[in-house]
Amino acid sequence: MSIPEILFIAVALAMDAFAVSVAAGTSGLMAGARAKFRLSFHLGFFQFFMPLAGWYAGMHIAPLVSAIDHWVAFFLLSFIGIRMIADAFGDKGKKVKKDPSRGYTLVLLAVATSIDALAVGFSLAMINVDIWYPSVMIGIITAAMSLAGIQLGRFLGHRAGPRMEIAGGAILIVIAVRILASGLSG
Repeated sequence: MSIPEILFIAVALAMDAFAVSVAAGTSGLMAGARAKFRLSFHLGFFQFFMPLAGWYAGMHIAPLVSAIDHWVAFFLLSFIGIRMIADAFGDKGKKVKKDPSRGYTLVLLAVATSIDALAVGFSLAMINVDIWYPSVMIGIITAAMSLAGIQLGRFLGHRAGPRMEIAGGAILIVIAVRILASGLSG
């Protein structure tokens, strides 16, 4: 997998976290530097860790499905991309009532925005990609985009969040099609 592809995946996965961060920034609850750090660090850490967990699970299943691995990766990435696009049209994350950088809310946001990364890690195992570099890039880019989302939240408002998720979903679908084309062509 090339570096641009890894960067596209990282940016696509970070879109959910970016959208949540924009919503948090618009809420007025993220005024302090510590709150901004907590939210961006945890979103980035979970995005780093979940591909590792997915890859580990995938490596144990990959030998069993090696003949159809490109189809598995295609369906998983396409499903994630389509779900991201569909979620962009929903109401999630538009009303933040509690400090999103603390306690149970922080954990829920971090897990919810990183479930896609778990599936991507599984998909990368299916096509036999080493996971460490992609995971680190996913985590760093997510943390940076989350911090930027918090900072830009008051300027961008609620409208930017769904657009970012749509772009992220579209990128994942394009990568899924490329993986399928590559697998079918041998």
